[in-house]
Amino acid sequence: MLKSLLAACALALTSPAAMAACATDAEIAAFVDSYLAKTPAQALSPGGSMEDALCSQAKLAAALEPHLGVVIGYKAGLTSKPAQERFGATEPVQGLLFQNMMLENGATLDAPWGAIPMVEADLVLVVADDGINSATTPEEALAHISAIRPFIELADLTLAGDQLFSAESITAMGVGTRLGVLGAPVPVEDPAEMSRMLEEMSVTLRDAAGGVLVQAPGRAVLGNPVNAALWLRSKGVEFKAGDLISAGSFGPLFPPRAGKGGVSVTYAGLPGDPVIEVFFKE
Repeated sequence: MLKSLLAACALALTSPAAMAACATDAEIAAFVDSYLAKTPAQALSPGGSMEDALCSQAKLAAALEPHLGVVIGYKAGLTSKPAQERFGATEPVQGLLFQNMMLENGATLDAPWGAIPMVEADLVLVVADDGINSATTPEEALAHISAIRPFIELADLTLAGDQLFSAESITAMGVGTRLGVLGAPVPVEDPAEMSRMLEEMSVTLRDAAGGVLVQAPGRAVLGNPVNAALWLRSKGVEFKAGDLISAGSFGPLFPPRAGKGGVSVTYAGLPGDPVIEVFFKE
């Protein structure tokens, strides 16, 4: 997976314009140092094109693999209209998921976990086979998805306050990849019924006291969360069995609240109305 991204990056570097905008090895090294130290970083490929940003992302992913583990899937970001409007984007952005970022439901961790830590209600699709690459509708895609997994993404906006936040700079830094909490798999047994449930479910993010931070229908993510996979396919992503796909946030991102103990997300309308939670140390 990462080899193909780096090959595309090398191809992009053949033009003088790309060479000027794709991050240098020194810039990647400085970003990784900031990332590991959990301190604000300088933007990669500032002012560059989306092609430049994806080139920088591939180089950054190769540099992060020794720390985050191998790439195990993809993520779509800015999948809701409010998120796109906030960052001046006209469509989602794409990033990667790494093995070591995944935590189990009920995990406890120190806050902050990054330079600019954020919490979001998300969802993960588990790819069953590469037939998903020929799908054109959510129902067709779900025939090649083995399970839905609740997911709280613990993102890191990473960039220093004076840096430009744009679709390109967010893409170049990997779309805020840091940590995530996975819930138990919900098997896909009837693709048509699961497609309906994903659109109609109610996703609620709550703080530890039960206060509602976000409440949104499943259709808040691109009309149906599975459309995140179809959008990634439209950008040339080739899925394989076992890949995880993060569909994106169902509402605004929130910083962890000191003394609030953690957050939970409920997926009312999915089988069993699953609940997932994460706890923050005081």
